[in-house]
Amino acid sequence: MRYDLIDLKLFVAVAEAGSLSRGARQCHLATSSASHRIARLEASVGTALLERKPHGMALTAAGEVMREGARQAIARLEQMHADLLPYASGVRAQVSIRANTTATNIFLPDDMADYLRQHPQVRVTLKEAASPDIVRAVASGEAQIGVIGGEVSTGALHVQPYRQDRLVLVVPPGDALARRARIRFAEVVDAPFVTLHTGTGVHTFIMGKAAELGRPLDVRIQVHSFDTVLGMVAAGVGYGLVLQSALTRLARPQQVVSLALADDWAPRALRLCVRDPARLSQHGRALFDLLASRATADAGQSTSR
Repeated sequence: MRYDLIDLKLFVAVAEAGSLSRGARQCHLATSSASHRIARLEASVGTALLERKPHGMALTAAGEVMREGARQAIARLEQMHADLLPYASGVRAQVSIRANTTATNIFLPDDMADYLRQHPQVRVTLKEAASPDIVRAVASGEAQIGVIGGEVSTGALHVQPYRQDRLVLVVPPGDALARRARIRFAEVVDAPFVTLHTGTGVHTFIMGKAAELGRPLDVRIQVHSFDTVLGMVAAGVGYGLVLQSALTRLARPQQVVSLALADDWAPRALRLCVRDPARLSQHGRALFDLLASRATADAGQSTSR
């Protein structure tokens, strides 16, 4: 089955406008030409896609399926075009990476800047995802490199350390706990909290630890970044569990007080995963090696302290 891109765009325009004439104008076509194209499209699929109503055009059941498929096809073609454009400007390679919230917000900005300074003609596609989704993307070949956290199963993937971090409790400066140096999660599990949004690894992990204590965590508000968590805590909205690195790398550390968590699960390790380092592209291997070198640097800093 062959589909004409103009016909697909026209069909989507007519479906969304509910009018053949308005859809035709959006596509810069005469109404008669648009009518011919729609009829040809319906003939090619063997069923009616649109039906005339007193006040315009309506989709049939088959038309609903066609509209969704056409939207996806057009979006994928446009993305492919966008992905190809840099090659016309001298880009030689592309590396794809999936990373969890922690890596994307805290560690990768500096590491990617270092990599791209060394490889200015490489384009990197970085997408944030939950760790189980990252493992699936790497295993399927959708992403070359993954950065994951937590205890997610990695199957047959090659895994090695990337970064070491730990969760800390943050409270407003005037809070009763602000004079404490250490605390256990069980002591504050009944307090209102500010967390990252549902689906992030940190949110899932914290909710799981509350469940282990038999308590539903009182999540007062969910936000999309550690910096926003710190801002909400500074304003007195609730307590927060954030990574120590967020306090040293983001904008608001001086506006909150951090307490070390005495729980044995407070340390958090980030790991790299790939199908096989030896089978990565030249530029993918260079990025993998750079990220892997950060684990050695972290270990050296921990030893010196």
